[in-house]
Formats: sequence, C-alpha cells, structure tokens
Amino acid sequence: VPGDFMFVPEGGVHAFRHESAEPASMLILFTPGAPREGFFEALGAIAAEGRQPTGDEWADLYRRHDTYPV
Repeated sequence: VPGDFMFVPEGGVHAFRHESAEPASMLILFTPGAPREGFFEALGAIAAEGRQPTGDEWADLYRRHDTYPV
C-alpha cells in the first residue's frame, strides 16, 4: 500500500515481497548506518543479469554480507 512503512529492530527477522505486476519502489533506511550497500548492489546486479543464482551462490552472497535466511 503506498505510504506504508515498517520498523524492524536490530536482529529482527523480516522479509519483503512484491506481489503485483505493477512497478514498485522501496526506500530502506538503516539507522545507525550499516554497511549494506554492497549487498543491495549485488542483488541489483543479479536482477540485471536476469538469472537465478545457485544455492551456493546465494549462500556465499549472504555470508559475505552477514545475512541469514530463515
């Protein structure tokens, strides 16, 4: 819903999914700042390539960026 927001406390389990065929945008704010740019840049590169990474590639990406899928 346009204008919605959520707060995720440090260490909070969370996920995002876009279920519409319409374009969407999302603003993510880390406070205090966290070095997450590389993670999102890597996700953008994967999307631009139009491919599905292997399980090992996902695991490596998550490990390099201190991200833990649950």
